[in-house]
Amino acid sequence: MSQRDQDIYSSAPLRSLLAEETVALGPGLQRCSGTHALLVSATKEDVPPVLPLLGNWIKLSMAAERYGGDVQARADEPLPFRDDAFDLVLLRHALEVSRTPLDMLEEVSRVLAPGGVLALTGLHPFSAWLPWMMWRTRGRAPAMHSPILLERWVRRMELDIERVERVGGWWPSSRVGLDASHAFGGGYLLIARKRRRMATPIRLKTKALPATVNVGLAPGARRNAAS
Repeated sequence: MSQRDQDIYSSAPLRSLLAEETVALGPGLQRCSGTHALLVSATKEDVPPVLPLLGNWIKLSMAAERYGGDVQARADEPLPFRDDAFDLVLLRHALEVSRTPLDMLEEVSRVLAPGGVLALTGLHPFSAWLPWMMWRTRGRAPAMHSPILLERWVRRMELDIERVERVGGWWPSSRVGLDASHAFGGGYLLIARKRRRMATPIRLKTKALPATVNVGLAPGARRNAAS
């Protein structure tokens, strides 16, 4: 997807959908805590939600098969972060503009700390947003992934799904609804948590103990009285 086509995410209807996603994500993310969080978005103008228990955000945007923002990197290479680096990873329509969405999810799972939260949003393929996107992009719409497919992918990666729901309006609109969740919304969100690693029991080494000395008298023996 070219940068020109990707500018669709700056349109009024998609900005409204992003706002509705932020509202819908709020209850599930407010309790996230830690020192580092990662936002990967399809638009450069996206901003992370305000979460009082989280420290620093690193913001990346996908453009022309590269990551831009706080870190510059190629999108077809591993994310430039160490394992278990983030307590929260938020993917906002990033899978739609990635040529290798499954690889991106695997990298996200790698950099997510055990017990950390993955939250992702996207356009639902079974909604009126698809023909609208095809019209606006002249047939070069981003890849819309079914939440059912994403659930399968996520479960393979040591992640437990906590919440999946549709958000936003069925039809593209520049109006932000007060209730961001809709049964037939044009967008969706998925929240999952990375499983904590099982503690490995320490194998204790056996240690020889000295035999107990029997200091009692033999049966029938008498102790001499002190003179």
